[in-house]
Amino acid sequence: MGNAGPIDEYVASMRHALRGPGGARRDLLTEARDSLLDAAEAYEGEGLPRDQAERLAVADFGTVPEVAPGFQGELTVSQGRRTAALLFLSVPLIAFMWAVIWRIFPESPHVAEIKPVWFGPLARTVDLLQLGVGVMGGLALLALGRGARLVRRPALVTRGLGVFVWIQTPLIAVMGLTLAAAAQGPVGFSGYLPGVAVSLISYALAGWMLYSAAHCLRCTRAGRALSAMDRERSLSRS
Repeated sequence: MGNAGPIDEYVASMRHALRGPGGARRDLLTEARDSLLDAAEAYEGEGLPRDQAERLAVADFGTVPEVAPGFQGELTVSQGRRTAALLFLSVPLIAFMWAVIWRIFPESPHVAEIKPVWFGPLARTVDLLQLGVGVMGGLALLALGRGARLVRRPALVTRGLGVFVWIQTPLIAVMGLTLAAAAQGPVGFSGYLPGVAVSLISYALAGWMLYSAAHCLRCTRAGRALSAMDRERSLSRS
C-alpha cells in the first residue's frame, strides 16, 4: 500500500468498510474503481498530474462514510436474497428426501409400541415449522426481488430473515433429535445407508442456512454502523 495511489487507497478503505457476498462486493468495488479511473483520466486529459487527478476524482466521488452506506445497503439486500433463495429451495428438498426415506425405510413392526403418544403431534409440528421456513424464504425472496420497490426498509427483511433462521433451525434440530430418541433410533436406521446419506445432506444444508443467516446479521450490523457514522459526520459539520 506504500506505492498505492489515492484511488487504490480509497477502494481499499471501501473494501474494509463493506460486508456482504464476495462476488457482489467485488462487483461494486470494481464499478467504483472504474468510475474513479475514468474521472481521473478526464482530469489528467486537462493537464493535471496523475496524483492530483486521482485526488480530485476521489473528492468528486464522495468520502467513504458518505458512499459506503449506499453500497452496504445493496450488499445487504443481495445477502438477504441469497439466504431467502437457499431456504426456498432447500427446505422443500429436505422435506421431499425425508418423505421418500420414511416410505421405503423398513421400520420394525413394533414401532407403534415404541413411540410415545406425543410423537405424532411433535412430528406434525416439525413438518409445519419446516413449511414455515420455506414459506418465509419465499416471501423474503419476493420482498427483496420483485417487491423491492414496495419495501421501504429492506435491511429489516434481511435481518428478520437471519434472526428467524437462527431461531427455527436449532429448534427444528432439537425436535428432530427428540423424535429420533423417542423412536429409539429408529431401530436399524444408523446402518441404513440411504437414511445416513439424507441425514448428512440435511445437516450440511442446515449448516449452510445458519452460515448464510449469520452473514445476514453481519451485513445489517455493518449497515447500521456505517449509517451511524454518516449521521455523526453530518451533525459535526452542521
